[in-house]
Amino acid sequence: MPLSASELHRRGVEAANARRFAAARRALDDAAARTDDADLRARIDGTRAYVQAQTGHPSEAEQLCREALDRAGLSDATVALLSGQLGTLLMHGGTLAEAEVMLSRAIDALGATGDESTELANCLMNRSMVRMQRHELAASTDDLHRAVAVYEANGDEEPLAEARHNLGYAALLGGDLVTALSLMTASRPVFAATSDLATAISDLDRAEVLRDAGLTTEAETLLARVAGQFGAQRMPQARGEAEFHLSRSLMRHDPVAAERMARTAARRFAALGSAGWAARADAVRLESRLRTRPSGRSARIDDDIERTASALAHGGFRTEATALRLDARRDGSGRMPRVDASAPTPLRLRAHEVRAARAAAGGRHTAALRAATEGLDLLTSWQQSFGALDLQASVAMHGTDLMFAGLRAAARTRDPAVLFEWAERARHLSHQVAPVRPPVDDAQASDLAELRMLRADLAGADWTTDARVRVLRDRVRERQWAATGAGETRGRLDLPGARAHLDPGTALLAYLYTGDELLCVATTASGASVVDLSWPRLRAAMDGLRADLDVAALTRGGPLSALIERSLAVRLQTLDDELLTPVRAAVNPADAQRIVITLPGVLAGVPWAMLPGMHGVPFTVATSASRWAEVRTRRATGRRPERIGFATGPRVPRAAEEVQRARAAWATTDAATPTLLGGEATVSAVTELAGASDLLHIAAHGRHSADNPLFSGFELADGTLFGYDVDLIPTAPETVILSACELGRSAVRWGEEALGMTRVWLHAGTRCVIAAPVTVPDDVACELLATVHGHLADGMDPAPALAVAAQETGHRAPFQCHGAGF
Repeated sequence: MPLSASELHRRGVEAANARRFAAARRALDDAAARTDDADLRARIDGTRAYVQAQTGHPSEAEQLCREALDRAGLSDATVALLSGQLGTLLMHGGTLAEAEVMLSRAIDALGATGDESTELANCLMNRSMVRMQRHELAASTDDLHRAVAVYEANGDEEPLAEARHNLGYAALLGGDLVTALSLMTASRPVFAATSDLATAISDLDRAEVLRDAGLTTEAETLLARVAGQFGAQRMPQARGEAEFHLSRSLMRHDPVAAERMARTAARRFAALGSAGWAARADAVRLESRLRTRPSGRSARIDDDIERTASALAHGGFRTEATALRLDARRDGSGRMPRVDASAPTPLRLRAHEVRAARAAAGGRHTAALRAATEGLDLLTSWQQSFGALDLQASVAMHGTDLMFAGLRAAARTRDPAVLFEWAERARHLSHQVAPVRPPVDDAQASDLAELRMLRADLAGADWTTDARVRVLRDRVRERQWAATGAGETRGRLDLPGARAHLDPGTALLAYLYTGDELLCVATTASGASVVDLSWPRLRAAMDGLRADLDVAALTRGGPLSALIERSLAVRLQTLDDELLTPVRAAVNPADAQRIVITLPGVLAGVPWAMLPGMHGVPFTVATSASRWAEVRTRRATGRRPERIGFATGPRVPRAAEEVQRARAAWATTDAATPTLLGGEATVSAVTELAGASDLLHIAAHGRHSADNPLFSGFELADGTLFGYDVDLIPTAPETVILSACELGRSAVRWGEEALGMTRVWLHAGTRCVIAAPVTVPDDVACELLATVHGHLADGMDPAPALAVAAQETGHRAPFQCHGAGF
């Protein structure tokens, strides 16, 4: 018996929802041929329109839907469903105003029946997306909560997951990144169980969260992957949307690639007849062009900008229209569009950027400083909602242009107080909110344990490409974001306040990088001065520095050793000449017997302890002068630790000897020295030891993870102890010595931010970390650090202990103190 038209239509709907579009077309064609019922034929055409839109023919889909709606004799229910279908098509095409009208008509009609149907919930969810794009977040959230209630009542699990995912997207637009990622992550298993394509659709939104959180490398990798999936499925609209978001991410750090990608997306949307989306992509193209060729403006470009902004505003994308018009006014021309306090935070930050740029272009440096200050204060208020270190550092992306605008304007003043203030702003950005430590989380510990096993199993391969590794890494990070609360905002010292913390004989060197030049504010208890440095010569000396240091460490005693050492010595002398010699000329030597250094990210790889002028000089590399002073005020220096823990990792030839010699230094004291060797040094045992120690010394191989520094760590008996493991330690040690290669390195974030394993310990509450940014020979580490322990046992602070040990052993190793070394 042949199937009825209704049954065929039902099968067509099921096939379309499962994205089996060829099967859907066949069933719908057969259904249309077997009925003369006006309502059923109209509903069949509504489903056909959906298939047309999904397979790259949105204009034909819209026309088909409008023709169905124009037919006479349709029931109110059918008109409501078709209105909802047309509204959805218009939404995807970027015609937001009419989309909201049609969806509201459908919602009112379906709601009037009193039947809380799935169709009603679908229309509510689509209208919520229209309202999101128009940044009407309260109304959007109301629609989503109503849709969630209907889906829950009807037992519709897949659309329920989608609605909750969309609540996460609304949170993203409102600036609540933690809630956004939490909701999206909770919904993702439902999508994964449905299909790879459903997962890709959810990942498209999830990539936006990662991008706004500043994790652009991950976001862009994810966007490129989902764009390929949409292309393989012949879904040009979705592919264009992924390309659009990829171009938005690229714009901040690679505007040339962003312009190219945006042009591709705009052409794709134009071919589909998606005028709203084409305008959005054109806006990114034009903004990228303004960044790459700010002086190449022409009347034609200005016309393109105004035409695109008008198209965005007409389509309901008012926020993006304002952003484009703002960027067009960076050069000081024309009047800035008005941005009020109700605008999204990124748009308000951009308005401050443009004000600062316009002021700088006009030579009004005080006004530029004021605009940059107001923008960064706004960013700070946003950061106060985050506690996790990586998230605080990452969202600093949104303040990059403001920070450099402020630094450049401060540099023009040559005023030590102004420059010091901006040095502290730059250093303070990623740790100005004191964290509240997350509660003990067994699930987090379990995921980290599995990651350790996978890292061991994938030794020698790029473990970050493994699918299971990606899932676990995402889950660890996202759980950390959700679990870590934010505490109070930390204070920031001004120049007089900093000088008040400097003892006679202590100098504070605050280096600043403006993007164009390098300066140093040299401060002592008696005064402060600004020193100009040569950034081009420094950059040339630093090119290849890390490779030279690694080669020198690995070829000690070999036939090329003398040649390599001479080459390295020349390079280190050049760094000394450029970084320290001009500063020495500005500071009385008696005022610089001890040195506190604060750095921009571009100088994070300098091995300060190996510079000739620093030999024998106690120094500490502080995250900021404010943080250094805070720690010194809170904790007394010169206090001998009473509990010293030691642990060794595998494959470090002299680790046992290093620990034995270091322990011997404490033999005449009352200090306890528990030690974990070989197989005893598991991750759980070492983290327990850390929580019970005043000083923790770990001799193990370390590895720095540039793509996610909190997955840096050192190798123990059962795998890697990651940066994330440190947050599971209830009380961090006062001092940590990492006798491990690379763990003193930091990954530069957004020009001024640096984040690495040393920062993780300092963020957790450790006062000082001794670590090296590059490879250190095992014999050097063994002899130098054992001598350091001798002086620590005598009550010396870490920085002077390290300086004296270097003189006594003759080893000029790259070990340095981070934090408050004295």
